[in-house]
Amino acid sequence: MAGASIGDGDDNPVAINVTPLIDVIFCLCVFFMCSFRFKQLEGKFDTWLPKNKGAEGMPVGSVIEEVRVALFWNEAKQQVERKIGRRIVPEDSELQQLIADSFADYKKLGKDDIGLTIDADTAVPWDAVVRVINLSKRVGVQKIEFALGAKEK
Repeated sequence: MAGASIGDGDDNPVAINVTPLIDVIFCLCVFFMCSFRFKQLEGKFDTWLPKNKGAEGMPVGSVIEEVRVALFWNEAKQQVERKIGRRIVPEDSELQQLIADSFADYKKLGKDDIGLTIDADTAVPWDAVVRVINLSKRVGVQKIEFALGAKEK
């Protein structure tokens, strides 16, 4: 019989049936294990990608009004190469200054809604992309976009 003690009755004068207590505790454990959610501290990167541009390419005859930072993986050197325009920029401080100067030039022309476009190769590590985002945020860039990269072979 479940919950009944085996042995001499003098050893246990009060018989307590613990089976319902164990059943309730087990049900509570299952409930809390199923409803528990782990909080992800890293690996989540909120982005709001534009729906109306990027996949179809640039219209013919349009003037490009953006600051574009291209990131490539150099297989021979095993490092990331960063380009702004046609210029290779190895240092963070130099890249930050070039981004700040480019945005200052656009603001002088009265174009405050210019964004920074990051065009990263698929082999580029994420920390290099995040470093460019941090550098651009330091100089006050509000609009950051990601370019649609080349398709993987």
